[in-house]
Amino acid sequence: VQLVESGGGSMQTGGSLTLSCAASGEIGTRVSMGWFRQAPGKEREGVATIYPGGSTYYAGSVKGRFTASQDNAKNAVYLQMNSLKPEDTAMYYCALALGYFSFRDTQKYISWGQGTQVTVS
Repeated sequence: VQLVESGGGSMQTGGSLTLSCAASGEIGTRVSMGWFRQAPGKEREGVATIYPGGSTYYAGSVKGRFTASQDNAKNAVYLQMNSLKPEDTAMYYCALALGYFSFRDTQKYISWGQGTQVTVS
C-alpha cells in the first residue's frame, strides 16, 4: 500500500490544519496507522496512532490539540491539528504497521508516505 500525505501549509500560531493521508488500496482492519513528524535537525517523533478498531493514542505534546481519524470507505486517515504552535513546525508523515503497534514501535511501520510540510509562525 502506498501512502500520500496532503494538506500541509503555513499557518499562524493558534490556527488549525487538517492533514490527509490517502492509501492506494484498502487499509484493512488489522493495521495501525501512525502520524509522525520530523523538524529540521531533530529526530523523527511519533505524534499519533490509530489502532485497529479505531482507538487512538497521542504524544503528550499534541494531546488535546490533535485528533487522528480514519475513513475506511475512503482508505484515508486524517490528522486534525488545532491550536498550532511554532514547535509543531515539521515535515509530517503517515505510516502503516501490520498489527497493533503504537508510534513508539517505529520499526514496525513498514509503509511511509513522502511527507507534507507544516510551518507555524
